[in-house]
Amino acid sequence: MGCAQSPTGRSQVLLFSENDMARLGESSFAQIKEQEKVSGNRADTAYVQCISNQLVAELPPVFGQHQWEVVVFDSPQINAFALPGGKIGVYSGLLKVARDQDQVAAVVGHEIAHVLARHSNERVSRTQLSNLGLSAADMALGQSGLREPAMAALGLGVQVGYLLPYGREQESEADRLGLELMARAGFDPQASIALWRNMSAASSGQQPPELLSTHPSHGTRTQELNAAMPNALALYQQARAQGKTPACRR
Repeated sequence: MGCAQSPTGRSQVLLFSENDMARLGESSFAQIKEQEKVSGNRADTAYVQCISNQLVAELPPVFGQHQWEVVVFDSPQINAFALPGGKIGVYSGLLKVARDQDQVAAVVGHEIAHVLARHSNERVSRTQLSNLGLSAADMALGQSGLREPAMAALGLGVQVGYLLPYGREQESEADRLGLELMARAGFDPQASIALWRNMSAASSGQQPPELLSTHPSHGTRTQELNAAMPNALALYQQARAQGKTPACRR
């Protein structure tokens, strides 16, 4: 691994293999499931799994060749995440703000886009180059002493359930890629605007939702989404013409 390009053509430095990142994602997800309360609401889990399956079906083969594991966590957090290795976590609080399948798809599509763009690999690579030196980078994922920076690369705090933000550049890239992904799957990309409006309303007079606090401002995000919307709508119309009509109901 070394110099690479993201799906949008942005230059990246990636030091770790897909297998390395998948192992890290799988082990981290297992730890989260042990320490967080997994929801017993089968209807919610089936709903999120249905949406996720439609999105994953549109991924390149290297990412979508197996069914992703989806877990709903029983928590008021308004948040979600996706990890290398095909793992998706959604906090039940999100389902109170994302009001239909299209809005949930906007969030899950955004999180999957972080995996698609290899943002975790990019972040852990930067961490190793900055703090440990290139000579230690190839050993980073195998040393217990480097567990914390490795977890942080996945956007996971050492305190399980606390998610760390990606950089604004990565967030904007995930917005664009996630918008295209949901559109290709037949979800209405215009729902992304309504979603972030709901997020903004949920933060009125109180601490903003976790998902909102780690992302670009509402105004910036809306402006960027609107700029990308014509292309997304074209992909959406094409998907619908191909018979892609998701019907995921809670």
